[in-house]
Amino acid sequence: QVPLAESGGGLVQPGGSLRLSCAASGFTSGDYAIVWFRQAPGKEREGVSCISRSGGNTYYADSVKGRFSISRDNAKNTVYLQMNSLKSEDTAVYYCAATRDNSIKPNFIVYWGQGTQVTVSS
Repeated sequence: QVPLAESGGGLVQPGGSLRLSCAASGFTSGDYAIVWFRQAPGKEREGVSCISRSGGNTYYADSVKGRFSISRDNAKNTVYLQMNSLKSEDTAVYYCAATRDNSIKPNFIVYWGQGTQVTVSS
């Protein structure tokens, strides 16, 4: 059983939108903060966004601030990443992770998803 499963990735044109979902199974995602990471070929993994257990606190990397929005529905055990005004540099594999820490630091990650590919290209 995969603890976290991402979905919603795909190919989109520059300026377009996608909504990624991160569904938890086998544990209560509301017990953890959730982080979205991304990794492009040849680049280091980047923490994109984080949402606290209750959803009351959020964090965004400067590279996505104002374009991405993170939210969660603890009743559905799911976290979402709404991505608008997508750019070619947003192309990457996007991963969600459950963390004991309310930050993007990878040291406290408990569960990882397997990733979903996002490609922004005309």
